[in-house]
Amino acid sequence: MLYRPLGSTGLNVSVLSYGASPLGGVFRETDDREGIKTVHTALDLGINFLDVSPYYGATKAESVLGRALKEIRRDRYFLATKVGQYGDGLFDFSATRVKSSLDESCARLGVDYIDVLQCHDIEFADLDQIVNETLPALVKLRDAGRIGHIGITGLPLKVFPAVIDRVGPGVVETVLSFCRYELNDTALETLLPYFNRRDIGVINASPTGMGLLTERGVPAWHPAPPAMVAGARRAMDYCRSVGADIVKVAVQFCVAHPGIATTLVGTANPENIRKNIAHVSEPVDQELMAKVLELLEPIRNHNFTRGRPENRDPLIA
Repeated sequence: MLYRPLGSTGLNVSVLSYGASPLGGVFRETDDREGIKTVHTALDLGINFLDVSPYYGATKAESVLGRALKEIRRDRYFLATKVGQYGDGLFDFSATRVKSSLDESCARLGVDYIDVLQCHDIEFADLDQIVNETLPALVKLRDAGRIGHIGITGLPLKVFPAVIDRVGPGVVETVLSFCRYELNDTALETLLPYFNRRDIGVINASPTGMGLLTERGVPAWHPAPPAMVAGARRAMDYCRSVGADIVKVAVQFCVAHPGIATTLVGTANPENIRKNIAHVSEPVDQELMAKVLELLEPIRNHNFTRGRPENRDPLIA
């Protein structure tokens, strides 16, 4: 496993990290015992950064992850969770809820300290509230030693500078962006110099586009339009025809970027996490990579957006 610094946090994180949303049954029905074994496999093979949220599976993901971590020494991993989103359409970014959410998450996870606490999907929030209430509440928790570092997450890229430009240096220490740096969409790359100048650590999530670039395909709730799904399917079909694994190509593409500290992968299958970790150290088939990128060119950066109208990115038609 390779490790990179997460901005100026002082955390040296594995370039591949574990996203625990599948433990909550977000993508498919899962077996908790298999999920726990997956977490243990990830840690044993060098992953040291774990990300979760109370939103995933209506707190189930945090609960299962807490069971997995029960016998694991706390110094073996860095733990990130989130505040603000608690159900479909259920958001509360108030200072009061931030504090109670942290207490609840710590109880479910079986810990008394969170390394990175993040505002979850801020595109659904009033950004004035994030700047003036939510982040100051998180700073108080950081000052009190309850958390180590503060982050923000979202799908539209515009929300990151919209918040960071309005707060003092060092308030936002990490950003978590998903589906914006992957084989078919590299728009996140345009913001990497901005984050680098501010010593903000970049967490990239969903190298397969939340199932878009997998054999299983997208779940029913996935927001990708049909043209994106069809374009991704062409690349998958090609990989299958030459005996290649598109997930391997996707993971290798993401972890190769030196400006991205870590890329989150989610699974509740021990063998899948073992394969994903192996991909990091295996040689890259540059010819295959180039062909896959060529096949995906018609849908390059043709992503989806969401959130409040004022927080959404413009889409490429």
